[in-house]
Amino acid sequence: MIPQAQHRDFLDPQMLVRLSSIPLYSRQAMLGNVSGMHASPHRGSSVEFAEYRRYVPGDDLRRLDWRAYGRSDRFYVKEFEADTNLRCHLILDTSGSMGYGSTAATKLSFARRIIATLAHLAIQQGDAAGLTGIGETITETLPPRRTPSHLRVMFDVLQNIRPGGGTQLVQRIHEFADTTRQRALVVIVSDLFVEPAELRGAIDHLRFCKHDVAAFHLIDREEIDFTFSRPTRFVDMESDEHVFADPNDIAPQYHRAMSEYLTSIRQMMLESAVDYHRVITDQDVEIVLRRFLVGRAGGRQAVAETSPIDSSSVGGVG
Repeated sequence: MIPQAQHRDFLDPQMLVRLSSIPLYSRQAMLGNVSGMHASPHRGSSVEFAEYRRYVPGDDLRRLDWRAYGRSDRFYVKEFEADTNLRCHLILDTSGSMGYGSTAATKLSFARRIIATLAHLAIQQGDAAGLTGIGETITETLPPRRTPSHLRVMFDVLQNIRPGGGTQLVQRIHEFADTTRQRALVVIVSDLFVEPAELRGAIDHLRFCKHDVAAFHLIDREEIDFTFSRPTRFVDMESDEHVFADPNDIAPQYHRAMSEYLTSIRQMMLESAVDYHRVITDQDVEIVLRRFLVGRAGGRQAVAETSPIDSSSVGGVG
């Protein structure tokens, strides 16, 4: 189903084939408009048993459970889970800092691979995928659709996105939540260079709207290790402000601040029940996505074994 008209350097056909054997599941009930493979809060006709309910006049007699009647001398109706489709909103941070890369690969190029692969997997299994680009404003908006032609349009947009300017990620996520009322899987791909306390408000806004939220937090290896050794001019890629410093003087403070920031982000994501994945951009993207997909598949099985419509039991950190 990969559009063949143009080569896409962010798509690996062999990786798509290998990952296509792992379904992309939502961790909570969705409200779709066609039949699919994701749990719905409504009762339906899938093979997944949901619960027994007392019979009331007008119920279909074919749904009576005669074994339950034999044990209790009361009429009970078996109800089954409904399965529906999924809307997957992929949010891409397009701010200037996403253009950083200590190697040939930048954070934006890594993000393109994640988003293109997830969009392909979603549409391949009959779900809808859409794309929202966020910088200082919402730069791109493609509503979720399920057709291969939509996938081609999304790839064209992805290929033409360039990093630049500052970020208003928190404000734009609030804006996205205000305008996206229907439950969806929202996947944020960003370096998350914002205040964790402010980001918590935006994430909680998405969760309040009953979205299933996942986040890929992209970090360059150099941003972790900070192995600069000579006096260097450091430039803010979003404001062009710069500072000249000797790394030997600032390295201890930098590592302490970075550690506190990463701890705060992880803690915030944990408390907000976000499917959080911290990713170093020299990692294998296939391993990153396989861990993401397998983790969600395991979560769906756990939910099915307990309560198929209890969304409060499916939070967690990847």
